[in-house]
Amino acid sequence: MRSVTYSMSMSLDGYIVGPDGTFDWTAPDKEVFRFWIDEIREVGVHLMGRRLYETMLYWETADQDPALDDAEREWTALWKPLPKVVFSTTLPEVRGRARLASGGVAEEIERLRAEPGEGAIAIGGATLAAEAAERGLIDEYRTMVHPVLVGGGIPFFPRKERRVDLERVETRTFGSGVVYLRHRVVR
Repeated sequence: MRSVTYSMSMSLDGYIVGPDGTFDWTAPDKEVFRFWIDEIREVGVHLMGRRLYETMLYWETADQDPALDDAEREWTALWKPLPKVVFSTTLPEVRGRARLASGGVAEEIERLRAEPGEGAIAIGGATLAAEAAERGLIDEYRTMVHPVLVGGGIPFFPRKERRVDLERVETRTFGSGVVYLRHRVVR
């Protein structure tokens, strides 16, 4: 069965977006960007909310930018063909290999797990991930913790009173001080 992973960058105090709505502090250096390239190779389909979809739209046409470096071209070559499912009640349509979700997150994950396919089902976006976490659908949490305190905003982890036991799978510290933490949900 395909695993469901929730992977995003966050501040040391646990936010993916600061109180001012920015996340410029998550811009990866070359080492971290290389890591994200390797991570996306393991993904078979990416589930995302509207905000993340709109942020990532840049990569649908980025390969036309002559200023892109080799790593950015490699990311684009992996991102563009990746199937994506977008959860939105306001978008009339989506582009590229994306489709609008036809059901809730639980129904979509059940459908994707039943289909033949390789690679993880990745979830991006705190609101969508919180809904999946509330239903016990996330198998792994992958956090890229940046050495910054933003003091509020959108939290990485849902703020529900529910205990989830985790087992550490991997830890990696980058030269920039960013720390990658990978934990599997203990079932």
